[in-house]
Amino acid sequence: MATLIVTYDPAENGRHLITQALAGAAEAIYLPDLPDAARAAALQNADAVLARSTRELRQGEIALLGNVRLVQFFFAGIDQVPLKDMPDGVPVASNGGAYGEPMAEHALAMALAAAKRLFIEHAALAGGQFNQFAPNRMLAGGVCGILGFGGIGVAMARLARGIGMKVHAINRRGASDEAVDWIATPDKLDELLAASDVLVICTPLTPATLGMIGAAQLARMKDDAILVNLARGEIIDERAFYQHLLAHPNFTACIDAWWVEPVRHGEFRVDQPFLTLPNVIGSPHNSAAAIAAVGPLGLRHAIANIRRALAGETPHNLVPPEDRMI
Repeated sequence: MATLIVTYDPAENGRHLITQALAGAAEAIYLPDLPDAARAAALQNADAVLARSTRELRQGEIALLGNVRLVQFFFAGIDQVPLKDMPDGVPVASNGGAYGEPMAEHALAMALAAAKRLFIEHAALAGGQFNQFAPNRMLAGGVCGILGFGGIGVAMARLARGIGMKVHAINRRGASDEAVDWIATPDKLDELLAASDVLVICTPLTPATLGMIGAAQLARMKDDAILVNLARGEIIDERAFYQHLLAHPNFTACIDAWWVEPVRHGEFRVDQPFLTLPNVIGSPHNSAAAIAAVGPLGLRHAIANIRRALAGETPHNLVPPEDRMI
């Protein structure tokens, strides 16, 4: 039987779910359970690996993975995972799309809160103002632009269409099986920016997307656009974004992904005072934190991809060497 090495302890419920999801396709072996003397042989003989980070492996152990059919990570974003020492030719996959539905709901909630001025009018009410006739906006009939049309982007498109928005999207292929009104490759970014009433960023952080949205790109957007960042703060130039918000008070930033965050950097810090601005809505990068997503949904999605690899099929969400950040 094929063997799946799990590099962390997913607790009793997680182990049960992994066994259930594997359905006999492989035996799960948990690296923390093994004595030191057995770890090297287990890794050398593994057919697949499920990990949260390569940091769960000890020094020298990553070199033992040269024969695995897939190294599957639990998280969708793995730009913070050190992959430079991964043996050449070993397929590496993120868990992209596993958390698409809850993240899309979060993005829509933020966009609607911005369009309906919910936080602004809540604050006004607290101050004794009853702005019943201050206009707000409808999103129906507008354009939802989606930068990064993978699992999250597709889930966002479905919700956007459900409230009557048109969907414009960018991915590497410039094509999708999902229904859209317009789709193109990244060289058409300016067109996406100019058309979007709501722009949702859900592309991975790679060398190509680092700093993709700067002052010039923001200047191409509508003065009253809503920008929702679910991906990584580093995709947007932080200072340019703050200056744009100051200069365009009808433009709203909905920031779920920040530039310096506790999980990736050990602290939360912003170098520009975004949270003092009335046209900013923030959340603590918890768009994927729905109860169903953080455990069972993510694990099942990861195991399904491992089963594809073990069956000789091409896994989803492979991360090519040129996209690896560290």
